[in-house]
Amino acid sequence: MRSSTLPSSLTASDFDADELLLAPQEILLDGNIVEGMAVHIAQGRFATIGPRAELCASLPHLAPLELPSHLLMPGFIDSHHHLTQSLGKSLVFGEPSEIFRRIWVPLESSLDERMLYLSSKLAALEALRGGFTTAVDAGTRSAGEIDAVAMAAEETGMRCVLGLICNDQGGSATPQQRQQILDRAQHHLTRWPSSGLIHPSLAISIPEAASDDMLHDVSALCVTHGAIFQSHVNEHLQAIERSLVARGLRPLQHLHAVGALGPQTLIAHATLVTPDELNLLRDTDTAVAFNPVASSWKGNAVAPALNMRALGIRMGLGSDGTRSDAFRLMDAAETSQRLTIGLATGDSSCGGGWPWLDMATCDAADAAGLSGICGSIAEGLAADFLLVNVDTPEMTPSWDRPWELVRYGNRDQIDGVFTLGRLRLWQGWPCHWDARELMAEIRESAAAAIAQSPIQRIHPTSSTHRSLRRSQYQSQLQSQLQSQLQSQPHQSSRAGEQRQ
Repeated sequence: MRSSTLPSSLTASDFDADELLLAPQEILLDGNIVEGMAVHIAQGRFATIGPRAELCASLPHLAPLELPSHLLMPGFIDSHHHLTQSLGKSLVFGEPSEIFRRIWVPLESSLDERMLYLSSKLAALEALRGGFTTAVDAGTRSAGEIDAVAMAAEETGMRCVLGLICNDQGGSATPQQRQQILDRAQHHLTRWPSSGLIHPSLAISIPEAASDDMLHDVSALCVTHGAIFQSHVNEHLQAIERSLVARGLRPLQHLHAVGALGPQTLIAHATLVTPDELNLLRDTDTAVAFNPVASSWKGNAVAPALNMRALGIRMGLGSDGTRSDAFRLMDAAETSQRLTIGLATGDSSCGGGWPWLDMATCDAADAAGLSGICGSIAEGLAADFLLVNVDTPEMTPSWDRPWELVRYGNRDQIDGVFTLGRLRLWQGWPCHWDARELMAEIRESAAAAIAQSPIQRIHPTSSTHRSLRRSQYQSQLQSQLQSQLQSQPHQSSRAGEQRQ
């Protein structure tokens, strides 16, 4: 059992109310830690935030829920995820770049609607457990209806920016097919109410997968509907070289040439960017999803996040579906910049801690087109937040709570995860549905789904790799032993000659 410093009488059911008056020890407001404050939540939003005594006096019908040793902070926002890839997440360990060609596209394309739903629900559960109250999904290649992804997100209570892929095969689609894609995109953008958890978005997986007209039109549709346009850009060297050969432009330059960059655009990765391209991102106000764990696990490079931030480029942190742990993501972001920039320049601070916290909350909300909806503890915004236990050895004593969250925070400190004012997870597990039943079904069905996918893996599993290394080592020993045995007669003969 997890220990907690919540009052012993407090349970998940105490938060099951239309209105809540919460009195935590600390609140993260505008990047600062404040004490002695309370939060009134009504109709799924932060209604009032103010001094505890004043709020209690003005709301006599509500008994305050005392939350000693707890921090109330914004829920984290994953600005780049692939919800429908969770069934194969550990299949890509050790794989070289562009794994989407060999693993993700084959896997997603083989998922039926049920498996699409199960994969998305598992990913949403992982995200919530890791402190993410919002995930920006980049779209799926599955033929199944995207409704399955939306349903999974809504059932778990996770806010989702839901991408619809609009590739027209680099322009090889017929005019009729291209119009069908645009019609479907138009329908997707108008399907969900703005007050709910689903926020539609359009995506082109990589620029080369669409014609110039489609890139322009999809981006323009997003402008018209106040949605974001997503694409993977300048992530791998191979894609940059293909773009240069085909068009004489790098992928980011290609998007700019067709008018697809702008405040509506969120590009994932941007790890291989030139100084001119950094200026291009700044001048067009295009946002970037910075994915540090993806870089360390499978990428060709690390995005120059510190340089981007210095230029004023809008940024959010993304997991790229690697692992859904917001605290470890912030730590990876800071560490990546320390190793790639800080060591070479003598910068021991690498931002001072707070930029990574902002990139995982308010800045990520801005990058995802949600700044007026969530990302901060502020009156009028959706009540998407976490209750984090700070009564831990790692955070005792506390001298710099924001930076401590980046370096010492852990998901096992998260007692409560809320979206729209409703408690979704309590101490790591859902309150209103059976997560273990979901996991049991996935264990029974995942093997068949993977087996029927034409996946091509390059790197063996760790157990196989260990066996291969052991076999190679034994072969080397045998070869050395045989060489020694073969040389012994010659050595004996030379020794005899010397004695004579």
